[in-house]
Amino acid sequence: MHYQILIIGGGAAGYFCAANLDVKPDTRITILEKGRESLAKVRVSGGGRCNLTHACFQNSKLLKNYPRGSKFLKKGFAAFSCEDTVQWFETRGVQTKTESDGRMFPVSNSSQSVIDCLQNSISAPVEYKHATDVVSIFVEDTPIRKFSIRTKDEKEYTCDHLVMATGSNVRVWKILEKLGHSIIKPVPSLFTFHIDDERIKDLQGLSVPKASVRISGEKIVNEGPLLITHWGQSGPAILKLSAFGARVLADKAYKFELEVNWVGKKQKLAANELDDIIEEHSGKVILRNAQFGIPARLWERLCVAANLQDHMRYRDLNEKNRLKLLAQLCASRFDVTKKSTFKEEFVTAGGVDTSEVNPNTFESKLVPQMYLAGEILNIDAVTGGFNFQAAWTGGYLIAQSLNTL
Repeated sequence: MHYQILIIGGGAAGYFCAANLDVKPDTRITILEKGRESLAKVRVSGGGRCNLTHACFQNSKLLKNYPRGSKFLKKGFAAFSCEDTVQWFETRGVQTKTESDGRMFPVSNSSQSVIDCLQNSISAPVEYKHATDVVSIFVEDTPIRKFSIRTKDEKEYTCDHLVMATGSNVRVWKILEKLGHSIIKPVPSLFTFHIDDERIKDLQGLSVPKASVRISGEKIVNEGPLLITHWGQSGPAILKLSAFGARVLADKAYKFELEVNWVGKKQKLAANELDDIIEEHSGKVILRNAQFGIPARLWERLCVAANLQDHMRYRDLNEKNRLKLLAQLCASRFDVTKKSTFKEEFVTAGGVDTSEVNPNTFESKLVPQMYLAGEILNIDAVTGGFNFQAAWTGGYLIAQSLNTL
């Protein structure tokens, strides 16, 4: 069966490409999806609400949320940004809202609104084939270029233009390697840390608003809210660190030392603030009077770790006690023993080397008429709607390129 355009992958990038196609009525188009339903990741995103993008409307700031791919995406975001995404969905009936952390969701609080919008926005004559697992792709150049796609159920499809939007798929990466592309070895990104430590034991649910975290011995540092969980630590600060440190942590087999600054301030500034606290709360028991916005139970654990006595008052702090407390507040060290997946969102760092893809059209530089978008590329972001934004941008630019044929 021959098609002018064939899209492999019924996820965000693939569907957004299809939804932006404006081609001749007789153009034959199909989407091949490995799963039994399309847009599965869209459905579960944001706990079923779909965090479709982020209210980061300044592209220079937006790009800082991509540990890998920021340079490649610069031109793409200039053509189709977060603001364009919001406008695209709202003009098609999906009103959005922005939460305090900048994440954007449909007002309906349902990913089904986004799914319905994508499906209803496809005006081109698209055929859908689910439970269709691609096992090989061949390029034929005589008499004109076309692609031959074979599936696990031994069906064969041919097409003039091929869109690869399969997400993180090892088999597809191997197929693309055979076609000449370089694959950056995939490793997990966006994960939480397993920590067994008395200072945080049984404190799950407690959080600090602005912690600073770093991997000991490395220059990778991130800050933001930090959440204590029953298995260790999570929250935006930890997730960002896991993203920007994805390759370093993989090399360490996810066993490393984590440094946590609970107050999110340099030790010198924290020391000055502590001096003011000592003067103001001189007669108060230290363990019973938490400071720096740290939850009371966590504050007590940190004080115990600094060897402060139960009855000790702020006026009793000598220089040695003061330095030990500051060390716990600004440089607590934890042994991380392993990682775990963050909710339903599994993101990988790795994929097709973006230097082999045209940043203006997302067309392969090595295989003309083949386009790549989404997590199949070596592009990934921190949590907050940024990975979807990269998928929307890629799908949109591919569609614009195909619309000119």
